[in-house]
Amino acid sequence: MIKAVIFDMDGTLLDTEKYYIMFWPKALEHFGYKVTREQVLTLRSLGRPYAPEYLKKMVNDPNLDYEAVRSYRRKIMEEYLKTVKVDIKPGAVEILTYLKDKNIHRAVATASDLERTTRYLKQFGLYEYFDKIVCAPMVEHGKPAPDVYEYACSQIGLAPEECMAVEDSPNGIKSACAAGCKVVMVPDLTQPDEEIKDMLYACVPTLMDLKQFILVGEDISGEQQICLSGSAISD
Repeated sequence: MIKAVIFDMDGTLLDTEKYYIMFWPKALEHFGYKVTREQVLTLRSLGRPYAPEYLKKMVNDPNLDYEAVRSYRRKIMEEYLKTVKVDIKPGAVEILTYLKDKNIHRAVATASDLERTTRYLKQFGLYEYFDKIVCAPMVEHGKPAPDVYEYACSQIGLAPEECMAVEDSPNGIKSACAAGCKVVMVPDLTQPDEEIKDMLYACVPTLMDLKQFILVGEDISGEQQICLSGSAISD
């Protein structure tokens, strides 16, 4: 039986991942670099200490000032987000309400810092639903290392195998899988590739589709894992 559900934030609870894809290229272009959308997609949820070196290799410049680029990206992205309506992902409030009513632990494990995470969750009325909030800067290694999920499980007081991790990006999925959690992907900007499929407990279209697994405690591990959109994700 699943005793806790640990959620990624950007792209999983909040429809914000698309803005990272918009503003990383703009920030890099400001400093004289060009990247493709496909390259930027690989940055999703990538934490320290991996992100600085990865970005340097991406633009083929070992002298890239990661902190300067990241700070500029945050600045222009935050300014833009003040002008648009950011949406909560479909089913987020409903599944969090369900979990709370069932006394199933709820936590956030995100690559964002605590200030931004807290601010966003409060802004969208989600903060009160969570027992624990764990951010990448709280641990030595960010995603795709397992640290953030291992720490989240320890904060809840449960073994990773008793926890479901809900993610939208490959780096987050790798992190949760390495920690030993049952990983469910709710795709946002990309569908799972063959490598990611092998790490998944399930792949579902929306957050509300998590309910059936938690309700019955069903284990979908084995030779065939079922994607609820109607196709097998592994066989």
